[in-house]
Amino acid sequence: MSKNQFYAIIVAGGSGKRMKSDTPKQFLLLKGKPILMLSIEKFYQSKYQPTIIVVLAAQELETWKNLIKEYRFTIPHQIVTGGIERFHSVKNALSLVTDEHAVIAIHDAVRPLVSLKTIDNCFEKAFADGNAIAAISSKDSIRIQEENKNKAISRNQVYLIQTPQTFQYQQLKLAYKQDFEHFFTDDASVVEKAGFAIHLSGGDEYNFKITFPEDITLATALLDQAIHE
Repeated sequence: MSKNQFYAIIVAGGSGKRMKSDTPKQFLLLKGKPILMLSIEKFYQSKYQPTIIVVLAAQELETWKNLIKEYRFTIPHQIVTGGIERFHSVKNALSLVTDEHAVIAIHDAVRPLVSLKTIDNCFEKAFADGNAIAAISSKDSIRIQEENKNKAISRNQVYLIQTPQTFQYQQLKLAYKQDFEHFFTDDASVVEKAGFAIHLSGGDEYNFKITFPEDITLATALLDQAIHE
């Protein structure tokens, strides 16, 4: 296992609509620093030291360059422009990976509270098993809507999917040769459609996606707690 065969693709193509902000979510400040920078820092701290690739919308490239200067951000990373859908953005990023033995983590930029344990476990399990998808079991009771009826199912059967979603290069290479489908909501669904079994890996309760204004408040409180502990 060589550290230089590990990669992290951080997808930062979101907008600020649900955040009620003109600033894209990944550029909003959390503890005085853009969220995207916090997510990059987490992967930089991984013991696997992945090569980091950041996917940005073309119109945000200049903004990011300015933020790098403003915050004196020095963590090395490559930048690639995104596509119409997440599927196309990840496909663009994969074009920068040429090592056929690579293990690649794909992560939402707006999940800055992901733990190092989750990142490292996903790398380790994907290296061994082909892929590893961060997930947590549901704490709530679950009901499934079917037409005009709904029915209860065991919450033990339900997992909430997070990122990173980590794969061996060969799985992603084959999966992303497929045409885009609207049910491709994450990378696991793309890889599964290509015929690979998906393996879940323990996620993190606090590894939530920053989506609404109250998420910033919660994330700040959790980071404050970590600092004081």
